[in-house]
Amino acid sequence: MSWASILPGRSARHLRLRRRRATNFPKRAGRWCEATLDQRDLSALRAAAAKARASFGRLDILFANAGIQSFKPILEWEDADWHDQIDVNLTGTCNAIRAVAPHLVANGGGRIIVTSSTQGRHGTKYGAAYSASKWGIIGLMKSAALEFGEHKITVNALIPGLIDTPLTRHRQRYEQAVDDLRSKQPTAVLEEEARNRLIAKTPLGVPWIEPEAIAPAVVFLASDEASMVSGATYDVTGGDSASYTA
Repeated sequence: MSWASILPGRSARHLRLRRRRATNFPKRAGRWCEATLDQRDLSALRAAAAKARASFGRLDILFANAGIQSFKPILEWEDADWHDQIDVNLTGTCNAIRAVAPHLVANGGGRIIVTSSTQGRHGTKYGAAYSASKWGIIGLMKSAALEFGEHKITVNALIPGLIDTPLTRHRQRYEQAVDDLRSKQPTAVLEEEARNRLIAKTPLGVPWIEPEAIAPAVVFLASDEASMVSGATYDVTGGDSASYTA
């Protein structure tokens, strides 16, 4: 089995974290081809896709999963508070599709999976830029599904809840969960309050979902069994999906 990993990020810290995860990839998974880059750079993504195809002979699946998040009231925004999240999350996902889709067309088919969020299905207090980027990803996915169907390419979106990763386990995220971005509480106290609130609002009583709970959904959407699934959102949210109507 062969795997191509493109590890996007927007800062040296994000890129170091992604490289460390790639280093831990199981040896039993087979051959591995890595490229570390900023997904806002379309030319770099195209070069990485070409490198992967040259290494393995073909590309079959794109899982566009990279993203960033921060919280700030709209009235306090600088321009970057909007553009950074839109550019990385929405434009970056579009860039990944543009870089890889031609290879899937050349194959006569393939799978494209993008990551949205529950926050792409409802509004997010103090998180308007992130929420807008994730709503946009759903629209991008559905539009791409309409265009790529004739090439036997399926396009779907994963809708994860709060996953137990560094994106959700930090002070600002806890502050948002308790509706107080200026909290003076110690981080440990704030985290516990956030945990209790998230447990109370999630039907399955889980504050953060383990990444391993998401992986089977991605595997399914990438599989032959999902050949008739396209233009769809696939939720793994601990039950939070029951709270939105969109």
